[in-house]
Amino acid sequence: MRAPLAAALLWAALPATPALAQAPARDAAWQQCAALQNDQSARLACFDQWAGQQAAPPAASGSATAASANAWAQGGASASTAPTASEVAPPPAPPVALQIVEVPRTTGCRDAQYSEMSRFWELEPGTDCGTFSFRGYRPINASVAAASNVNRQPSSSAPDHTAAAPIDYRNTENRIQLSVRTKIAQGLLTQGDSERKDSLWFGYTQQSYWQLFSPAISRPFRTTDHEPEVVYAYPSDVRLPGGWRLRYSGLGLVHQSNGQSLPLSRSWNRVYLMAGMEQGQRWRVQGRVWHRLAESAANDDNPGISDYIGRGELQAYWNVNRSNTVGVTLRHALKRDGRGSARLEWLQTLGEGFGGGKSNLRLHTQLFSGYGDSLIDYNRRRTVLSVGLSLVDF
Repeated sequence: MRAPLAAALLWAALPATPALAQAPARDAAWQQCAALQNDQSARLACFDQWAGQQAAPPAASGSATAASANAWAQGGASASTAPTASEVAPPPAPPVALQIVEVPRTTGCRDAQYSEMSRFWELEPGTDCGTFSFRGYRPINASVAAASNVNRQPSSSAPDHTAAAPIDYRNTENRIQLSVRTKIAQGLLTQGDSERKDSLWFGYTQQSYWQLFSPAISRPFRTTDHEPEVVYAYPSDVRLPGGWRLRYSGLGLVHQSNGQSLPLSRSWNRVYLMAGMEQGQRWRVQGRVWHRLAESAANDDNPGISDYIGRGELQAYWNVNRSNTVGVTLRHALKRDGRGSARLEWLQTLGEGFGGGKSNLRLHTQLFSGYGDSLIDYNRRRTVLSVGLSLVDF
């Protein structure tokens, strides 16, 4: 028997039903071709026939396939009567069900349907921007600052902490602040909660005063403060009178130092409790109280610093309109004879953000009065007016 004829007869022997399109029938045909071990030509022709059936368009039915193969086998090996690929094609495969996949929202902490406070601390699942991505913390700022006085010979009541001689600093200088944070964990106590999400953050803030306008002394950096901290924020939604909502509480651990050696070394460590509330999109109020971690007298660079800088602060921000925000920060030592400070600031939006949204760039005007504008000035009262540009939470 000639090889094409044997292959055709073998193919015709398969069930001539729509089941040819099913996986078991296809497997059976393949196995029968493989079984032709004694006639390599017939085996090759059988596999060619099977391969053509796999690649052919689904136009012919199973019964037509069997009939075509039988007619070819009876009519000999004439090329004019050989079945074509379309004649041996299987019936159409059953339609594949299409599944509509919903694309999740990716705006997260940029989604304007949530409040500013919720987006800042990512208090809800819808405001989640994931862990280990950089975000803004305090404003990233570059400004010109004019002060009522400048600390030319810093001093502290600790032994050997007073500068040996004054330096001819100018009252006008440049202030630069860098501040970033990243979420390092979430869902620690709210795992499985569909409405709330707690979070653990690491933040770093650096503020420098640069004597940019003092060429006679080579424009040095007068002081630079470094402030790393760890913050835990726990979400809440407690309804308060007047439309206010208590949105979060939390705690933090912060170290602040200027990285200097004696006699200019200044540093301290604190733990604090915090909470925040808001009224719609117009008002937000945040408070912190802290406790200084004790140090030995030999390691204390700045005794009594809490009596100057304070033991707590209260911040309030008012979104006057879409482009203007006014804020005030009050610090106090929480003692009758204690000191503190006040900072009044105005942030005005400049331009538009990507896609026409609100820009993160602000014209930033600040007026500070009191103690602790920088760590080297913790025990020196100053009034400082600064104007510059700030990049807020990004």
